[in-house]
Amino acid sequence: MRRLAVTPRPGWRETVRSQGMLHSDTTLDDGQTLPYWDESACYEFSVDEVLALEEQTDQLHGMCLAAAEHVVSANRFADFGIPGWAAEAVSRSWREKPPSIYGRFDLWYDGTSAPKLLEYNADTPTSLLEAGIIQWFWLTDTRPGTDQWNSIHEKLVAAWERQAPGFAPGPVHFAWSNLEETFEDLMTVGYLADTAHQAGLDVRVVPMLDIAWDGRHFRDSAGDPITTIFKLYPWEWMLAEPYGKVALEPGTPTHWLEPPWKLLLSNKALLAILWELFEGHELLLPAYLDGPRGLAEYVAKPLLGREGANVRIVTPDGEMHTEGIYGAEGWCFQEFRALPSFDGQRVVLGSWVIDGEAAGLGIRESTSLITDHHARFIPHYLVP
Repeated sequence: MRRLAVTPRPGWRETVRSQGMLHSDTTLDDGQTLPYWDESACYEFSVDEVLALEEQTDQLHGMCLAAAEHVVSANRFADFGIPGWAAEAVSRSWREKPPSIYGRFDLWYDGTSAPKLLEYNADTPTSLLEAGIIQWFWLTDTRPGTDQWNSIHEKLVAAWERQAPGFAPGPVHFAWSNLEETFEDLMTVGYLADTAHQAGLDVRVVPMLDIAWDGRHFRDSAGDPITTIFKLYPWEWMLAEPYGKVALEPGTPTHWLEPPWKLLLSNKALLAILWELFEGHELLLPAYLDGPRGLAEYVAKPLLGREGANVRIVTPDGEMHTEGIYGAEGWCFQEFRALPSFDGQRVVLGSWVIDGEAAGLGIRESTSLITDHHARFIPHYLVP
């Protein structure tokens, strides 16, 4: 693994926008604008590296499923902050194993040592279009004849094709949160809807706030019943809202993607459960729920934190933290492992899981030890 400085394509902003990327830039807190999609650099990986990362991603996903089984069988929902009234619904979802479309592992990786799991974005991960489409077209434009760890698009279409026979009659809805002024969610939902359309499904895109409950059915803004819906809207938000209980009732005629059992994988408590079950595993970092214990350096992560908010890093040299709205739900304390630095940039690997299988790689980098919403997406390619 190595970082290379490269020359961006002429008119790259217009190019990526034509491919569906609605936000190619990011605005910093001081008002400075920087590229979010950043092709002034790229990362080179060997095929052997990627084959190993692919196998390790599948291994991590299997370990996470084992952890979910443990949480359900041992009734450890309180460790995840899941309310008692929702525990049976989550258990039922796990037992019935409704299909899951995708997830993204965030990994520490320096190109020489085994990767380490930082967290699993298993419910509402974004940066999917960048990983599946935008960087692939960058590769074909700039390095024709080379390859990339990227079967994301093909596996998404295949996932919809495989799962469609189990869906109830009617269109598949795709909903995004329109609570924030951001194109990121809409971009991800639009791309997923397109992959479903390519698989032959009838799709409709709807804002989450336009969904209504009439006492028998959830309905879209046109008044049509929703039988199957992908929601880029966290389950923990739904559980905190009046109709969250309705969504989890066994008689509700709506199938949700991602399913409720993903509550067990999208929570930082998973990191502590994994360490408890697989202590010492080379792909894991020590993690605990009751405090840092004997860790000399650690990261305190809110169980439901997003975009690097409310993260606190503690080392013998001092502390650093980010602001945010999370933390009341509880904390996970994980051993601190500084993100690898390449040319002064801190790198985190996003390893995608589609329909239960490793599918591709997305890379984000920034100058910060905490990857937040200011991080940039950097493309990659493979060499023999």
